[in-house]
Amino acid sequence: VVRGSQNSSYYVDFDKLLPPPTPLWVGKLPGFLPLPKLTEQTVQVKIDNSSVFVPGGNPANAQYGFRRTEVIAQSDRNAMETGTTVFHFSILKDDLHKLNPKHEYQIVFIEPNDGTHVFQVRYGSNFANPTQAHLPTSNAYNLEVTDHALNVIYSVPFESLTWYNFAVQVDWTNRTLGVFASKNADTLKKVTKLKSNLSTTAGPDGQGDFHFGVLKLPLVNPADSEANKGDVVHHGIQEGTTEALYYSGVFVESVANGVSVGYGKTTSAITA
Repeated sequence: VVRGSQNSSYYVDFDKLLPPPTPLWVGKLPGFLPLPKLTEQTVQVKIDNSSVFVPGGNPANAQYGFRRTEVIAQSDRNAMETGTTVFHFSILKDDLHKLNPKHEYQIVFIEPNDGTHVFQVRYGSNFANPTQAHLPTSNAYNLEVTDHALNVIYSVPFESLTWYNFAVQVDWTNRTLGVFASKNADTLKKVTKLKSNLSTTAGPDGQGDFHFGVLKLPLVNPADSEANKGDVVHHGIQEGTTEALYYSGVFVESVANGVSVGYGKTTSAITA
C-alpha cells in the first residue's frame, strides 16, 4: 500500500460489509436465488492530511504536494502484463467522504518505472499551472479513462449510489487499449473501439504496477516560486480533508478465454 504515516489498515478497510460490492461477481447458491455467496468484497480507500507518502522513508523525498493512498497488485508484471490482459475494477462514491472536484484525482492506473501511466482513470479538474480561472471545470464530475498520452478515450458522469464497472483491455505487444463499462448490475459492454497507445514504451520497460485508490493532486500555491508551482509532487495547496472511494471487483485476466462481463459470462476482446 502506498500510504502516509499511519498503518495500512488506517487508510484501507478490507472488512466493509456495507455498501455491498458490485453485483457482477457475486456468485449465487444453486436453488437459493438471490442468496449470494461471499465471493466478493468492498474495499474503502481513504486519504486525509496524514496521507503524505515518503519514498524510501527519507524525509527529503516526502511528497507534500500529494495526498495519496493506493493499493498495489502483486508485483509479478510478467503474469499480468504479457500478451493481452484485462484490468477489472468497480468504483463507488463514498458520499460521507466526498472528493473535491476542484482538484484532479488519479484513482486507477498502471505505472511503469518512469512514472507515466499506461492508462488511468481520473476524476475532478485537471491540474493546471496557473490554476484554471473557473473551478470545478466542466469535466470535473466525470470519471475519465485516458491513454498514456492523456487523451480521454471514455468518459461517464460519476453519480452517487452507483457502482461504475470497468474493464480496460491492454495489448502489451501492439500497444493498444480498449474499454468495457457498465453500471450496477448491468453486464460489461464494449464502450470504445481499439485505441492506439503507441506513446508507451515497448517491452518490459513499459510494464508497471497496477494501482487503485485515491491520489489527490494539489492546487497551485500562488506564494510558491515559479519553479515550485509546477512541482505537483512536492508543492501546492491541500485542504487535508478526509476523502474516500469504494472499490470492488478488482482482478486481472487474459483474453485467452474471452473477457468476463459478469455472472459467469464472457464476450470477445475488442479487435477493431
